[in-house]
Amino acid sequence: MLPRTRADLIADLHRLGLAPGDLVWVHASVRSVGPVLGGPDEIHQAIVDAVSPGGTMVMLIGAPNGFDDVGRGILSPEEEAQILADMPPFDKQATRANRDNGALAEFFRSWPGTVMSDSVAVRLGARGARADWFVAGHPNTWPFGKGTPFEKLVAANGKLLLLGSDPDQVTLLHYAESIADFPDKIVRNFTVPVMQGGERIWLKCQEFDSSTGAHRNWSPRQFGEITEAFAARFAGTPACARGKIGASDSTLIATQPFMAFAVAMMEQIARRLTAS
Repeated sequence: MLPRTRADLIADLHRLGLAPGDLVWVHASVRSVGPVLGGPDEIHQAIVDAVSPGGTMVMLIGAPNGFDDVGRGILSPEEEAQILADMPPFDKQATRANRDNGALAEFFRSWPGTVMSDSVAVRLGARGARADWFVAGHPNTWPFGKGTPFEKLVAANGKLLLLGSDPDQVTLLHYAESIADFPDKIVRNFTVPVMQGGERIWLKCQEFDSSTGAHRNWSPRQFGEITEAFAARFAGTPACARGKIGASDSTLIATQPFMAFAVAMMEQIARRLTAS
């Protein structure tokens, strides 16, 4: 099969339901899309082109391991001591993406015109008409909840595009954890290295646990189960479309009904598990 072109990908994206003016959060597996003439940068450029004019593409960028690990209890005292002594300060524009977020995140981060949010642990990148608005005001502590870009995405009736990516990695569901009403949410404390007054300091932060989940009895693939259940119920409706982007099995999700579904499912599971 011949490699895809950017024009091929744009046509696929439009067939799936992406449109000019859309605000779209993207999770992507470069490998799943298959060969593209010009390389992987053509993928994120195709998405930006597909939502232009007026649209904006968003990705989770994060930071390499170590930047937000101190205090979480996942490292040895020796490892934490080394990080505290030697980790360079976070630079929201220059610090590399976390590899766990996929290769496209780093390609997107480093492309001219992509802007970054301030959150170290949950740094987001955006490019397009509303990029500056989207990343503004993203705190280091409580980075998933109200007043964050996650809330902006849902309030703006944004979309979620999964390009061959694992549905268990849908970061937006941490926002659902933040706004859902259930007891015994797990809080994690951590610190991040930032520049303040010309000096590197370690900033104390908090979040609902984004590693193993905000409830102690979430299943190992709770986010994947929620995403797959939503897709199974709503596929073929305006809330959820499935199709091919290049060679990738892809899903386009409307975030407002997805959040309503996810919050209800989380609250139901938490109440059932708490009562049992």
